[in-house]
Amino acid sequence: MTNYLTKEGLEKLKEELDYLRKVKRKEIAEKLNQAVSFGDLTENAAYQQAKEEQAFLEGKILELEDIVKEASPVKEKHTDQIQIGSLVFLSKGWQKEKFRIVGVAEVSPFEGKISPESPLGKALFGKKKGDMVDVETPEGRFKYKILRID
Repeated sequence: MTNYLTKEGLEKLKEELDYLRKVKRKEIAEKLNQAVSFGDLTENAAYQQAKEEQAFLEGKILELEDIVKEASPVKEKHTDQIQIGSLVFLSKGWQKEKFRIVGVAEVSPFEGKISPESPLGKALFGKKKGDMVDVETPEGRFKYKILRID
């Protein structure tokens, strides 16, 4: 499965992967060595916790490696249609909002980053400035007007 990512998003994932491989692996290895020095591993809670952290970390590293390997960086081109990488300014009644359309691996609703697979992203994708979109969300139905696309 291809993972569409912005150039910025791909770089961020590569940095996180590098950090996990070079820094976090060493930290957990040190925890394991320290826990082993406590003796009997069958009743050693510090050892068990470090092993669980190691398993979680290795799973996260594998997940990020797969995402990066399958990544297809989106070349941001300025068009009048909303696409991955677009920064979209919307109005919902009197309320103004902005969202960046990003690949699924980059989604961060708290930072205003949504994917084209989210209800709002799906409604916006391919639309143009001035278009109105209706979005059905768990909170109800909303109508947005596209004010600007960067």
